[in-house]
Amino acid sequence: MRKFVTRLTGRQVPDDFEGTLDEGEYVLASAEVKSGGHMVATSLGLWLPGSRRVGWHMISKATWGGGALVLIEATEASRAGDAVVLADMPPVRFVFEQSGKLPDTIHDRVTKSITSRHRQELPGGGAWFVQRKVPGQDGIVLQVRPDKGTDADEVRRVAEEVAAKLSLMRTDLQQ
Repeated sequence: MRKFVTRLTGRQVPDDFEGTLDEGEYVLASAEVKSGGHMVATSLGLWLPGSRRVGWHMISKATWGGGALVLIEATEASRAGDAVVLADMPPVRFVFEQSGKLPDTIHDRVTKSITSRHRQELPGGGAWFVQRKVPGQDGIVLQVRPDKGTDADEVRRVAEEVAAKLSLMRTDLQQ
């Protein structure tokens, strides 16, 4: 199977890769992590060393510098209507011998997953309202990433309102 994937994409799955690619998923770039294993960027997300893939739409921030990547992954904290309220996990640092095309690939894929973003100030802080494409799925998801200390009830209220308005806009565009 690896030879077939390599033939199609021109990029090889690293020998010590522990994950299982989904049907149609292909490797874009990879780099060896100093602490062991590989980080593998695919059409559907970023495989961390081990066997866990993070979808491009769930990467809050990826910062490169000095041969290292600091990755902030988001988790789904709750739902507010059709909106997904996110919470950021603690940053994780990965150090590479040679990162190759991995930094550019990660930047490109995370950026391309975003179709629009808007910052809204709310009581106690604010929140980012981000519409993102989910790899391997049709449509767009509204994600809301509140600052720490922002009034959670207000975040839910505004997120539900925005999601409802976006749904109406999509319906109008389809008619």
